[in-house]
Amino acid sequence: MMYTVDLVKLVEKMKLENCTPDIDINDIKISQPDVNRPALQLAGFFDHFDSVRVQVIGYVEDAYMKTMDKKHSLDIMSKLFDYKVPCIIFCRDIEVSEEFIKLATLKGVPIFKTSMATSSFMAEVIRWLKVELAPRITIHGVLVDVYGEGILIMGESGIGKSEAALELIKRGHRLVADDVVEIKKVSDETLIGTSPDITRHFIELRGIGIIDVKTLFGVESVKNIQSIDLVIKLEEWNKDREYDRLGLEEQYTEFLGNRVVCHSIPIRPGRNLAIICEAAAVNYRQKKMGYNAAQELYNRVTNNLKKNS
Repeated sequence: MMYTVDLVKLVEKMKLENCTPDIDINDIKISQPDVNRPALQLAGFFDHFDSVRVQVIGYVEDAYMKTMDKKHSLDIMSKLFDYKVPCIIFCRDIEVSEEFIKLATLKGVPIFKTSMATSSFMAEVIRWLKVELAPRITIHGVLVDVYGEGILIMGESGIGKSEAALELIKRGHRLVADDVVEIKKVSDETLIGTSPDITRHFIELRGIGIIDVKTLFGVESVKNIQSIDLVIKLEEWNKDREYDRLGLEEQYTEFLGNRVVCHSIPIRPGRNLAIICEAAAVNYRQKKMGYNAAQELYNRVTNNLKKNS
C-alpha cells in the first residue's frame, strides 16, 4: 500500500516560507521519504531523475546556477519544472529571483525557503518523512511506556489489558494507546506505536466506561508515541500447558517483518499484572545492558555440578 503525506503538513512542520503563494498546495502529496539535490539536473543530465522526491537547493547548487547566463538557467529550471516535482526548497535563506518565481508559478511548482543549513534540513525532513510514510498496521492491544521501554500488552478482549495499564499509570508510567494501537515500521530495527487521534488518552474500563487519563492523572501520565520494545501476551491459565519458567531462550513475535521479544503471561486470580509488566521491562533492560539473570543462574548451577563431580 502506498502512503502519502500532504505537502501542507511538511510546510507547517518545517516552518517553510512560501515564495509562490498563488499556487494551491492543498492537493499536492509527497510519496517518497528521500529528498534530492538536483545538481546533475542543473547540469542538464535528467536520466534516472527521481522527480517524485522533494527537491532541495543549497549553496552549491545556487552558486552553480549563478555561473550560468540568465536564459540558460531559466531553460534548465523550466525543464526541471516540467517533471512536476512536488516542490523546490531553497536552504540558507538563499534569495530566489523573481524570474524563477514567475516561471514556477506558471508551471505550477511551489517554491519554498528556509534558513536552515542544507544538510541539517535534509536530515530532519528525511527523518520526519520516514515516520510519516512508514508501512503500518493496526492491532488490538494496549501500549504503555514502562521505565522508558515500550510494552505492548496483548490478549483476548476482556482479559484485563486496560486494567493492567491503569494500574501502571497509577504507579507513574505512561499510556500511549488503549484498545487500538497503530504500529509503524520506521526501520528494520525499530517499530513505533501510537494511538488514533480519536481515542488518544482514553481508556475503556468495563463497568465504568470511558475515562480520560490525561484529565484524571495529568499530562505526565500520557505519551503520544513510543517505540515497541517488548510484547506481553496475556492468556487464560491452562493447567495442562507447560509455561517457560527460566527464560533461557527468548520468544519472539513479528510485526511488519520485525521481530520483537514476547512473553506469554498466564492469568490467574491474585496475580498483579502491573508488577509483572514492570519486572519484565526492567529485566529486558538488564538484558540489553548485558546481564541475563536466567543465564547467570544456569552458570551457577553448572559450576556447582562441576565442583560436586
